[in-house]
Amino acid sequence: MRILAIDTALGACAAAIFDSAIGEVIASESLAMQRGHAEALMPLIARVMDQAELDFSALDRIAVTVGPGSFTGLRVGIAAARGIALTASRPVVGVSTLAAYAAPCIAEDFAEVTLAVVDARHDHVFFQVFGEGGANRAAPRHAPLAEAIAETPDGKVHLAGSAARLIRAQWPSDRMQPDRMRQSPAPEIAWVARLGIAAVADFAPAKPLYLRSPDARPQDSARLPRR
Repeated sequence: MRILAIDTALGACAAAIFDSAIGEVIASESLAMQRGHAEALMPLIARVMDQAELDFSALDRIAVTVGPGSFTGLRVGIAAARGIALTASRPVVGVSTLAAYAAPCIAEDFAEVTLAVVDARHDHVFFQVFGEGGANRAAPRHAPLAEAIAETPDGKVHLAGSAARLIRAQWPSDRMQPDRMRQSPAPEIAWVARLGIAAVADFAPAKPLYLRSPDARPQDSARLPRR
């Protein structure tokens, strides 16, 4: 299977083509950025497709990160993935940002417990705890840093995500300290692709995973009166 993976959920604009027949990424590009995904994404995808010397019709599936992450970034990536999938008549699947962060810990570090965390600002995180083999211990959610730590079981814990250092800095001194840490502004695009290949389309919709309300809210004073 050849899959195009797209990530604009957090601090990068990235795309890659992964070929499961050879188990390798055959083309990829990732640009670190907090804003500007909308302008950067389609030219970046075009360069990746040119690098792979493929047309969209040669793809078997599209995968895109669906959050948690930036509201604007998620909309940009999901809209692009859906548009490509519609044009090429190919299925599109959604990949959790937290699962993409946790995947290399589970597959490469053989972590028994992985706490995947995304910085949600104001001492809050989006988090999910994964057990051995990637088993979900609970649904992803938005909570204070201390709560994410408290809900992580004792033992050898691996931290992964954009808030890994924040969590480690607040880890209680009377608990076993985290065994390993993978801090990065965005998940590795190759792992987004691998999870996209493994996803069951009916259970991995390409729609935003919002775990909290947006920070920006319409002002009542700016609303027009109803007639």
